[in-house]
Amino acid sequence: MPLGRQGAAVESNKNKILKNLPAMDELLSEPWVLFYEEQLGREMVKNVFSSILAETRKAVLHDEAVGTSIDGINQRAIAVLEGRVALSLQPIVNATGVVVHTNLGRSCLPIEAVEAVCQVAARYNTLEFDLKEGKRGQRNAHVEWLLCQFTGAEAAVVVNNNAGAVLLCLAALAREKEVIVSRGELVEIGGSFRIPDIMAFSGARLVEVGATNRTHLKDYGQAFTDETSMVLKVHPSNFRIEGFTSSVPREELSHLAQEKNVIFMEDLGSGVLIDLSPWGLCGEPTVKDCIMAGVDLVTFSGDKMLGGPQIGAVVGKKSLIDRLRTYPLLRALRVDKMTLAAFEKVLRMYLQGRWNEIPTLSMLTLKVEDLRKKAQALRRKIKKTFPHLEPAVVEVNDAVGGGAFPVTRLKGYGVALKIQHIGSAGTLQTLLRQAEMPIVAGASEDSLIFHVRTLMDKDDERILQGLAWLLEVKKGE
Repeated sequence: MPLGRQGAAVESNKNKILKNLPAMDELLSEPWVLFYEEQLGREMVKNVFSSILAETRKAVLHDEAVGTSIDGINQRAIAVLEGRVALSLQPIVNATGVVVHTNLGRSCLPIEAVEAVCQVAARYNTLEFDLKEGKRGQRNAHVEWLLCQFTGAEAAVVVNNNAGAVLLCLAALAREKEVIVSRGELVEIGGSFRIPDIMAFSGARLVEVGATNRTHLKDYGQAFTDETSMVLKVHPSNFRIEGFTSSVPREELSHLAQEKNVIFMEDLGSGVLIDLSPWGLCGEPTVKDCIMAGVDLVTFSGDKMLGGPQIGAVVGKKSLIDRLRTYPLLRALRVDKMTLAAFEKVLRMYLQGRWNEIPTLSMLTLKVEDLRKKAQALRRKIKKTFPHLEPAVVEVNDAVGGGAFPVTRLKGYGVALKIQHIGSAGTLQTLLRQAEMPIVAGASEDSLIFHVRTLMDKDDERILQGLAWLLEVKKGE
């Protein structure tokens, strides 16, 4: 259908706009482009301009409002390129009071472990070399003896994380066989990791027993068949059922598994190596408790309650660990030199009785009075630097995090702050996340809350810098 005069005029105007769009050579010749080319490469910058020009042409053809001048396109390009230049994975200040914060990198390594990582990362090393024998060694050997020392296990092997440890054990020891699990333990943890799904992926066949809230020893006993290879006990992570509940102690399950001549394995989740009950953290067994109770294999994380890097450990009977060593999947799950270096150093700190110098354990065992003093010191610094603000020390509930001790609230202290002329607590949280050193803080009753339990060395100064930046930005608007 022929266009009318008005339609033809519109099309003519669109063509004129498209024809006058800046050329690629013109855009790339802009003086400011050189900085981004040095940071990202000329091809990356060119691709960004190409994408913006394509979006602009599409918008023009669909009668959408869009800037078509060289200045408008430059502004959009700079916004994209700035995001590409900035490091995505960067350090932040954790002022949330959640110690093992999954989204914020979980456990922080002690400086000694960081130094150990740097040493082996920068030089050739003994990852798989036996200096004494002058031949190839085993990377697992660097940490196996340490794990056995703390847990009482006969042998150990490590993989990339606890999910990998569970998968390896099921695939190597129960593939095409039945594994008995209580219905109350068929949980989903972070990242949609579900026990039934990982079991299906491993090739093991799930046999559910008991009810969601109550499982008895007889439920397990009645589920055994000639195809049963394993009884699996799973840590419930953040999931808890209160009230009319019942579960079978691991000692009883161990006796039953021995009687039936099958493997008894426990996915312990967080790797607790020491008894934390003196600090009010009760109800979580140590890995050694599980081994002493007769569990054949225990899997656990290294980056949660243990306070080390992301790693998954399997400890237990040597005959079973030896089967894991030769299973092909182990190679796909093995850990690198940097992770092993950090883990070995952390385990040696436990060996030396210096576990309280590991950041995670140090934060969890802080005395309430020390937390109060820490909050008072931060309040004074804020007030001295910004006399017009009214920070206040408040009691707060902190959390362990990482799926451990989910119902335990750690009494702590924080500094509450309102800056009403800038905005709500939510607004302040958003702005502080954009600071040079991003600050992730809590909030309560429209006040920003800096939980001091999770503040590390010099974080007070970083909070002051963040507040100064925030106030300056708002002053300039």
